[in-house]
Order: sequence, then C-alpha cells, then structure tokens
Amino acid sequence: MTAGTLETRPIPTLRREDRGLPVIGTLLEYTKDPQAVFQREWDHYGQVAPMYSLGRTSALLLGPDACGAALTNKDGALANGPAWSRLVGPFFHGGLMLIDFDEHKRHRRILQQAFTRPRLQAYTERLHPAIEKGVAHWDAGEAFPSYWKLKQLTLDIAADLFMGGAADTGPAEMERVNKAFIACVQAATGIVRGNVPFTRWGRAYRGRKVLEDFLRHYLPARRAEQSDDIFSVLCHIEDEDGTRFTDDDVVNHMIFLMMAAHDTSTITTSTMLQYLGQHPQWQDRCRAEALALGPAPSMTELEGLESIDLVMREALRLRAPVPVLVRHAVKDTAIQGVRIPAGTDVVIGIQFTHLMSQYWSDPHTFDPDRFGPERREDKSHRFAWEPFGGGAHKCLGMHFGGLEVKSIMHRLLRDYHWSVDPGYVAPIDYHSLPFPSDGLPITFRRN
Repeated sequence: MTAGTLETRPIPTLRREDRGLPVIGTLLEYTKDPQAVFQREWDHYGQVAPMYSLGRTSALLLGPDACGAALTNKDGALANGPAWSRLVGPFFHGGLMLIDFDEHKRHRRILQQAFTRPRLQAYTERLHPAIEKGVAHWDAGEAFPSYWKLKQLTLDIAADLFMGGAADTGPAEMERVNKAFIACVQAATGIVRGNVPFTRWGRAYRGRKVLEDFLRHYLPARRAEQSDDIFSVLCHIEDEDGTRFTDDDVVNHMIFLMMAAHDTSTITTSTMLQYLGQHPQWQDRCRAEALALGPAPSMTELEGLESIDLVMREALRLRAPVPVLVRHAVKDTAIQGVRIPAGTDVVIGIQFTHLMSQYWSDPHTFDPDRFGPERREDKSHRFAWEPFGGGAHKCLGMHFGGLEVKSIMHRLLRDYHWSVDPGYVAPIDYHSLPFPSDGLPITFRRN
C-alpha cells in the first residue's frame, strides 16, 4: 500500500520499553547509535514505527518503500518546514529545505539558475586554485586530523566560491564563521528549545547572528557588481518572469547553502579518506585515475573519474551525510497501509535503508564495485540509495557537491599517500550531522 491508501491501520501503540527517558525519549540513544535504535524498531514494528522524542511521538519510516512514499509525497500531505523548523528553524529559516509547496517551487526555480551546467563549469575552474592553496601547508604526520583539516578546507572553498574570496576577511573571522555554522547545525539535538545561555539553542542563536552580520556586510557590494561567485549569482539571478530574490532571501539561502555545501562535502570526503586508507588497492586505483589527468581537470574530466565516483557513492551509502530526513503531516495521509494523522511528525530513515541486507550484499563492508555496471546494487530498489533525498526537495546542489568532492580527492591523491589502521572504527557523533569525534586521524605522507 502507498501514500493515500484508504484501507489503513493506525500507527502501532508505543511499547513502554521503547519510550526511552521521560520527555527526552530515545534522543540520547539515537545520538549514540541510531542504527541500533532503528533496527530495534524495524524488528518489532516494521516499516512504520512509533518513535518518541522530546515529548512527541513521530512516525518513523524504515525501508525503501515507506521512505520512498514520503519522499515522493504524491498527495502533498507532508511538509518540510514545520518539521525542520522544530529542529533548526530559527537558524536556517528561509533556506530551501525549510519552505514548501508553491513558495518552494518559486525559490527553487530561481535557485536552479545558480546551478546550470555553464555555472558549474565556472565553479569548477575556481575549485582547483582554492584547493591547492588550502592544502599547501598541510603537514604530514602519524596522527593527521583529517576531518578537521577537511572541514577548514571546505569552509575556505565556500568562502571563495560562495563569497568571491571575501578579500578583507582573515582566518580569525572565518574561524568565527565556522564555529557559527557548527553551533547552528548542532541545535538539532538541543533539549532546551529557546535562546537560553549555555545551551545548544543559545549558541545557535548567537551563531545565526554572526552569519547574518557576516553576509550583510558584503551584500551591497554583491548587488552592485556581478561576478561568478555564488553570492553574486544569487543577487542577480531571476526566473523567466524576471523575479529576483530579496536581500533577506539571499542571506537566508546563502546561510543554508554554505552550511550544506561545506558540512556534507566534509563528511563525504573524510569518509572516503578513511576507507581508501584502509583499502590501499582502491587508493592505488583511484590515484592512477587522478595522475592520468592534469592538475586542474575540467568538469567533464572530473565526471569521468569512474573509480573515484564508485568510492564516493559507497562512502555516501555507508555514512550518509544526512542520515534522516523529517517531514510534518499537514493533512491525513497513509504510508504502507498505516494512517498518518494530520499534525504527526515523520522521520525518514535514509541511512537504515543503505544498510539493509535485503538490498545490499554484505552491507557493512566497503565494496565500491557494488555500484559498478555489472552489479548496480543501487538499482535493487528505486529508493535503495537516496543520500540526496528525493522528490520535490531532492538536493539541488548534489552535482556541485560531487564536483567539489572529486576535485579535493583528485588533489589529495596526486600529492599524498595515507593509511588507516584496518581495524579502526570511526567514533561517530550524531548530535548533528554525523562526524568522527576523534577527527579521524590518519597517517599522512607527501608523495
């Protein structure tokens, strides 16, 4: 049964043992091991399970059929804004992920003009010098903190591609911006939901102000002169009717896009570094591809990096940068024969599907060839692999993100060798987007 089916049953009654702590519910369990929580719910409830957190019971969707029904949202019953706003709304309001229906279509139609193929080609040309500059002073060592180094690199790249370099902005200011983004993202698991000092939300409110002040400082110059950085593009693009973004629109979209671009790219690239360090045969295979190209490959050449693409896809499967998506039912609907009443929050378990043995062979094993033309395990189900979401809210910057990750990997493979203990398991922190809390230390050597 799919969304909108009339013959339905209610969401199962939550068992006492599945409720978790008073008010907090399963939130702390989730931040420690979401996969274990989801597996327990799947084993007992199946595709649509009750999930209690922060005083609310949500409908948890597990498996590609249930997740796919929510992502396609054929009857328009599920909205992004109310659900995400409860998690991070004060800090990313107005971003594309937090608006719905006609407003979303209007904004997305304008934003698409910033990600046309000619503009992606121009962004790619800017990527290479920014990456070269960013890694020039990386020191080799036995415990190189790869995640934190990559996070600074991707923020520096964002400053160049999104901000045109922000020439009068020094390292200290960019560090403030980085900390502000981290504070805003980590608000999602805050327990106290208000502007209260020494809480996640309190830090996020301060972080949002830092980001707004930072962007509004540069806004007049971007309005006055048109260039090929994304900030300037957002100031000048328009749809077929000549509609442009207001200043508030530009700032809201910039904050969301910069967060999404540098956080998700960091997670994906660091995951690739880990697995390539643990599987040297794949590292050699990818390095051969990188060395076959020049130091600044074109967009078409990056798209042709087959082995690196396979590794990137496998990294996105094993550690989805956004492991769950959330929605809110604005009217009654049904998913897989279960009634979802209006007012219910819905949690879409993307990462759980990526590790289901029903669709993936030996799913916890690093095996990029599963995406190769002879196997294509990602085609086992239309929604078996959805790291970018799906439907109307599918990630608009997915192609740009892929080009950025491949450009970084191309440079690192040409300049460095690295290794990671085969037995190493990254201690993932799920308080925000998943990241290795130890910084993912690797043994790093220049070629």
